[in-house]
Amino acid sequence: MAFVPTIPPSQARGLLRRVYDTAIRRAGKVYQINRVQSARPRVLQASTRLYLEIMYGESSLTRAQREMVATVVSTANGCHY
Repeated sequence: MAFVPTIPPSQARGLLRRVYDTAIRRAGKVYQINRVQSARPRVLQASTRLYLEIMYGESSLTRAQREMVATVVSTANGCHY
């Protein structure tokens, strides 16, 4: 497995700090999927916006259906969800 250096929440500054703070308010913590993008805070911010739009935006799928799809895709990819 590749090693990706990350910036922990305790060392985050500027935009990264704001993105982490938002994640903590939303989910109670900063998940590893967010930390691996910490070297590029603007990319992390855009990725988070995309995720929120996919999971909470307008769609013919219910929220539960979206979570089901995400879970199945993560399992198929061998990822912890």
